[in-house]
Amino acid sequence: MNKKILLIDDEDSIIFAFKRVLEGEGYDISSSASFQDAIEKINKCGYDLIFSDIRLNGNTGIDLLREVKKRGLSTPVIIMTGYPDVASASKAVYLGAFDYLVKPIKRETIIRHVKMALSHKELCDEKERCQINLDAIFRNVKDGILTIDTDLNVLGVNKAAEDICDILTKENIGGSFKQLSGGCNAQCLAIINKTLETKDYNELYRVECRSRRGRRRIVDLSSFPLIDMQDRFYGCGLVIRDETRIVKLESDLHARAKFYKLIGKCENMQKVYTLIENLANVNTTVLITGESGTGKELVADALHNHGDRSDKPFVKVNCAALPNDILESELFGHVKGAFTGAVSDRVGRFQMAAGGTIFLDEIGEVSYKMQLRLLRVLQEKEFERVGDSVPIKVDVRVIAATNKILSEQVRLGKFREDLFHRLSVVEVDIPPLRERQDDIPFLVSHFLEKFNKKFDKLIKGVSTDVQHAFVNYAWSGNVREMEHTIEHAFVLCKDTVVTLDDLPQKFKGLKDNIGNTKIDMNDEIDEINRALEKCGGNKSKAARLLGIDRKTLYRKLERYGIQTDNLPE
Repeated sequence: MNKKILLIDDEDSIIFAFKRVLEGEGYDISSSASFQDAIEKINKCGYDLIFSDIRLNGNTGIDLLREVKKRGLSTPVIIMTGYPDVASASKAVYLGAFDYLVKPIKRETIIRHVKMALSHKELCDEKERCQINLDAIFRNVKDGILTIDTDLNVLGVNKAAEDICDILTKENIGGSFKQLSGGCNAQCLAIINKTLETKDYNELYRVECRSRRGRRRIVDLSSFPLIDMQDRFYGCGLVIRDETRIVKLESDLHARAKFYKLIGKCENMQKVYTLIENLANVNTTVLITGESGTGKELVADALHNHGDRSDKPFVKVNCAALPNDILESELFGHVKGAFTGAVSDRVGRFQMAAGGTIFLDEIGEVSYKMQLRLLRVLQEKEFERVGDSVPIKVDVRVIAATNKILSEQVRLGKFREDLFHRLSVVEVDIPPLRERQDDIPFLVSHFLEKFNKKFDKLIKGVSTDVQHAFVNYAWSGNVREMEHTIEHAFVLCKDTVVTLDDLPQKFKGLKDNIGNTKIDMNDEIDEINRALEKCGGNKSKAARLLGIDRKTLYRKLERYGIQTDNLPE
C-alpha cells in the first residue's frame, strides 16, 4: 500500500507544490487548510507522515504536535515555517517533532526528509510490535520471570512470578531485591549473585521454598546474563518454574502405595489407579477383569466412590451366587403372582440402584437368556419386572467383573458377543499378585495392621523367611489368599513376629528350601490333595486348613482338574 501523507498549510501554492513532488514519488497525499480539519482527518485515518505549517489560523503546528502525541500516535511530524526562530524550533523538537524545515523547501530536501521520516516510522512500528509481543509473552508465560540490574535492583516482574513468589509484586520494581523478606528468596538470591559474578548461565533444580503465606513450592531456578545491543552486561534474568504439581504427580505415580482400599505401589497398580481416576466421572460401562482374589470388587468400590454418583446407591450383585431363575427376579424385580411364591411385588436391584451404580460380579456365569435381558438394559436403559409388561426406565451406571476371559467365552459360544462389547467399553485389568511381588511388603504391612486391631494383638512383623516365602509363592488365590494366610498366622502366632511355623501347611515345604524354588502348580496340587485327605474329603475343612476360603478352593479344584464328585462339602 502507498504511504499516506497529510499536508497541513493554508497556502494553496505550498500544498500544490508538495502534492506534485510527493504524488510523483508514489505517495498517497491528503491536505488540510486548517487545524480543525486536520484533527478530524487524523481521527478518521492513520497517516504515515504529517507535514504541518507552524501557523494554522489561531492554532499552531505545536498544538497539532501535542494532539498527535496525546493520541499516542507514532506518526512522525515535520514542522515547516517561513519565519524560523530558535524558540519555536526548540519547542517542536522537545515535543517530539521529527524535523523542523524552513520554507522554501527544495524538492530534493522534501524527498530526502520523507524517506528518512518513513524509515524512522517503520523502525518505531517494528520496535512497538516487538515490545507488544514481548509484553504479551512476559505477561502470559507460565514461568515466573524476574530481571535484576547489577546493583540487585528489580527491573521487571511478570504476573507468574507474583503468583509463585508472593514477595514479588510490581510495586517492588525499582527496589532492592536483597531487602525483600520471605522464605523463598535465599536460593534465588544465591543463583542471581552467581550470575552477576560469573556473567554466565546457572541452574538449580527442585528447590523447596515457602512463601509468606505458608505455601510450599518446589521450583526450578535458572539465571542468565542480560546483555544490551552494545554487548554490555547490565544485569541478570531469573526464570522460576513451578514444579510443585509435577513433583506431586511423580510422587503419586512412584510412591502411591495405597489408593482408596487398594494396596500396591508397582507400575501396574499405578496404571489401575490412574484409570480409576479417569473413569470415575465418566458415565460409561466398565468391565473389571482379573483372577479371583485380585480385588475386583474394591476397584468397583473405588470407581463408584470417586465419581459424582458417590452419594447415590451402590448395589452389588454376585451373579454366580444365585440360580438364573432367581437372578432374573433379583435384578429386575417381579410383580405379585409372577411365579409360585411371588406373594407380593418386589423391587429389583437395578431399580434400587437408580441414579447410582450397580456392580455385577461374576458376569461370566449368567445364562444366555439373562445375557439378552442385560443387553437390553444397557442399550435401552429400561427393563420389565418378571411377570409385567410395563417398561421401567432407569439411570444406572453398570460395572461388571469376571475372572473369566470373556473373549474366549464368546469364541466358545457361551457369551454373547454384542453384550461383551457393551460391557467392555473400558476394561480395567487387575494384575495377579505373582506379577506384583514388589507390593507384597505393603500388603503384609496392611494386613498386619488390620488383624492387630481385629485380634487385639501387637504383632510387629513377619520373619525374613516368611517374607521370602511370600515373595516366592505363586499366590493363585492372589490378595485374598494372602489375607487368609496372614489371618491364619495371627490365630496361631504366640510371639510378636510371624514365622514359617505360623503359616498354613502349604508353606511348610519351604522351611528347608527357602530361596531355592517357588511353590509351583504341582506343589499346590499335592498340598490340596493332602489337605483333602487329612480332612476326610471335607472341602470346607480343607479350605480352612489351607488358609483359603471355600470358594477359592473350588476354583483351584476346577482349575487343576481335581476330581471331588464323591467328596463331602
